[in-house]
Amino acid sequence: MDGTRRADIKPGSEVMVELSEHKRSGRLTGGRVKEILTSSPNHPHGIKVMLETGQVGRIKQIR
Repeated sequence: MDGTRRADIKPGSEVMVELSEHKRSGRLTGGRVKEILTSSPNHPHGIKVMLETGQVGRIKQIR
């Protein structure tokens, strides 16, 4: 799954995100979802989430 559908993501899901500060670099960070920040059912660039570490980014892969 690519992380563009909100229904595929739950708090606690293991994901790979592109952090806001690394936008367009392609650098991914792994973590667990603490909170889903995107309110729409899908987003073409990935659902925005907050990881348990407090980092914010868009999901690129669901592990």
